[in-house]
Amino acid sequence: MKKGFWFILIISTLLLSVACLSNPARENLKQGDVYRGQEQWDKAIAEYNQAVKVDPKFAQAYASRALAYMRKGELDKAIADCDKAIELNPKLAQAYATRGRAYTGKGNLDKAIADCDKAIELNPKLAQAYANRGSAYAEKLEFDKAIADCDKAIELDPGLAEAYYSRGRAYQAKGDLGAAVADYDKAIELDPELSLAYLLRGLAYQMAGELDQAMADYDKAIQLNPGIAVAYANRGSAYIQKGELDKAIADCDKAIALDPTLSLAYFQRGLARHGKGEFDKAIADLDKAIKLTPDYALAYANRGAAYAEKGEFDKAIADCNKAIELVPNLVPAYNNRALAYYGSGKFDQAIADCDKAIELAPKFAQAYNTRGLAYAGKGQFDQAIANFDQAIELTPQDGFNYYCRGLAYAAKGEVAKAVTDLKKCIEVTRVPRLAEMAQQELAKLEQ
Repeated sequence: MKKGFWFILIISTLLLSVACLSNPARENLKQGDVYRGQEQWDKAIAEYNQAVKVDPKFAQAYASRALAYMRKGELDKAIADCDKAIELNPKLAQAYATRGRAYTGKGNLDKAIADCDKAIELNPKLAQAYANRGSAYAEKLEFDKAIADCDKAIELDPGLAEAYYSRGRAYQAKGDLGAAVADYDKAIELDPELSLAYLLRGLAYQMAGELDQAMADYDKAIQLNPGIAVAYANRGSAYIQKGELDKAIADCDKAIALDPTLSLAYFQRGLARHGKGEFDKAIADLDKAIKLTPDYALAYANRGAAYAEKGEFDKAIADCNKAIELVPNLVPAYNNRALAYYGSGKFDQAIADCDKAIELAPKFAQAYNTRGLAYAGKGQFDQAIANFDQAIELTPQDGFNYYCRGLAYAAKGEVAKAVTDLKKCIEVTRVPRLAEMAQQELAKLEQ
């Protein structure tokens, strides 16, 4: 009996050895997975190539190669590999989950969700499938569904960085910047090379007015992925807020060189050129942004502001009307249309638009400033000054508010207060053109 047992054990061992030798593709798969874990995508793909060469029916090798192609951004190749893996093994949940993620990257969101649904049906504990579906829901602007899926992914796999990143995106879109930053922090802790987490955390910091932290994150995103065009565009936006307009334009130029179809980059460069007083160039950039993204409401609103600066008030009003048609609660569109009404002497219509903007956003300082200008146009300087006061309270570092209040005081004959405000404008503004204008007005008063 004992001899029989050892005989069976030896035969079994030999059979297992033969089985392993008969599929050396598994060794290539194993090594490919090691390289993929090290984020050496090309080396991983080379191993997976060898695996499918040795065993063309090895479904897992195609599915794993698809993951590597995904991380390289080669979405069509990832989808093709998933198709092949599913053809060979229709119950391979990972292949559906990966294909779903690739479809999200291509904007095919319904296909993405359907694939993730299938992956979850096949394997209800596959955390990546929930995370990928959450990402697709976030792209569809269904943020509560996105958060629920990411919660489930994190419950199943607390170390899944992408789930925190996707949930952060959803929280950010819902305006919960604190929760978004906390999720991005966790994603970066788990995967310090996740450039998109730095990019979106930078945007969250920027939205909160924390520009230095935003810039640091944009710098890191660019360091990790120098080809990420939107990071340059976002950093350009932060430079605009800091008043460093030439740096903003340089960053937008870089973004456009990397991706000539990125409408955001033209939009931001248009804002920077507007800030420099280059209104024709600003309009040309906003034209391009609108051509690339025809429903870009903010681009219409800001082109309207540039037309207003040029004195082309009918064009300005038409652009703002279009922006409001596209997004009825777009606060800057009401403010910019008010500027055009103010410029054309329609002060009551300007005030009505500012009232609407303030109703929608009580802390939108620019609307108080514009309403102040309209009241000043009507000769109602006390009401104008009251509005400039409110604008200054909300944005004490915006030199234009002091400039406008200074002119209102001057119109009332309160020269000392006017001089104080104009000097304050020169002290705080980051816009050379505005400082020059304030200096000219100051010289008139001090004659």
